Amino acid sequence: MKTNNEIITSYKGFDKDLKCRGFQYEVGKEYVMDEPISICNKGFHACESPLEVFDYYGMLDSRFCRVEQCGEIQRENNTTKVCSSKIKLKAELKLSDMINIGVEWLKEITDPKKINTEYKYEDGSSGDYARIGSSGNNAQIGSSGNCAKIGSSGDYAKIGSSGNCAKIGSSGDYAKIGSSGNCAQIGSSGDCAQIGSSGDCAQIGSSGDCAKIGSSGDYAQIGSSGYNAQIGSSGNCAQIGSSGYNAQIGSSGNCAQIGSSGNNAQIGSSGNCAKIGSSGDYAKIGSSGYKAQIGSSGDCARIGSSGYKAQIGSSGYCAKIGSSGDNAKIDSTGYDSVIMCAGLNSKAKAKKGSWITLAEWIYSDTINRYVPVCVKTEHVDGERIKEDTWYELVNGEFIERK
Repeated sequence: MKTNNEIITSYKGFDKDLKCRGFQYEVGKEYVMDEPISICNKGFHACESPLEVFDYYGMLDSRFCRVEQCGEIQRENNTTKVCSSKIKLKAELKLSDMINIGVEWLKEITDPKKINTEYKYEDGSSGDYARIGSSGNNAQIGSSGNCAKIGSSGDYAKIGSSGNCAKIGSSGDYAKIGSSGNCAQIGSSGDCAQIGSSGDCAQIGSSGDCAKIGSSGDYAQIGSSGYNAQIGSSGNCAQIGSSGYNAQIGSSGNCAQIGSSGNNAQIGSSGNCAKIGSSGDYAKIGSSGYKAQIGSSGDCARIGSSGYKAQIGSSGYCAKIGSSGDNAKIDSTGYDSVIMCAGLNSKAKAKKGSWITLAEWIYSDTINRYVPVCVKTEHVDGERIKEDTWYELVNGEFIERK
């Protein structure tokens, strides 16, 4: 806990009325709490990571703001949540803003420039706390000790570390960097880098083109701003961000947060409770996990989900959205979109000019399972089928739902 002149820029979620826990906020206003604060109990709460806000407020039915926090400050361990006695709502943000800022935030904390590569040169080490640095081309550097710091600015470097808490940085092209230790921080600004980490809590960043980045550890934070990046993570709770075009991003861990602001991105997640956001056009997004939250603000997006209770939202034009899981909710605010809900008790709404297909299921006592009894497609004409209105298929008819 501390009280000083520090001003923290963070991000906060609200319900559709700009309320949080029943307290009414207003953009541009500052609020002060005179009582002692307590993280997660009393005070004004927000997150420094925009993507972490989605842990508390859904992408599709919430509002978001950039805020400033000051006064008495408390921080939660292992998260970016901040509790303060003072807060000011600076500006309201769209979902696409949150995704873009979230990607940039990940890039910032994994910036290769933040990793010091000006170490005294030591060519290989198996001991703990080793520092290894090389500025020459074609260097090969290896360390098996804990807490090693390894830096290389030359081209074609090969760097490997199996120790815990390693910090590895390379600014050369075609570098190959691998770490199997926990809590590694790995950064590369060179083109065509290949970076892999199997340790927990790794932070991996690459600003070069054509990077291939993979992490199987939990709590990894991976950021890439280069074009044609391929990023994969199998660990739980990973945060993955890419602002380059044609990125391919895959995560098989639960509770992953994935954001991409580039066009033509391909994003796939097989873990439960994933949060996936894309602001680029022509994105292809797929999720097979339960309770996924998927948001896209780019035009011509293709979005598919096979998990139960998925929440899918798209604000771009000409989107194609499909869900085969039960209890799905699909919200499309872009024009001329096509929506398909094949699951039980699913709902959808769309803009005028779009098409919605819904399925109706009933339980069969004869075969002891649900069976489809009707599939129907309707055109959102703005009159018989209203725009921006939730519909569910009941007794073969589109019925309005709240």
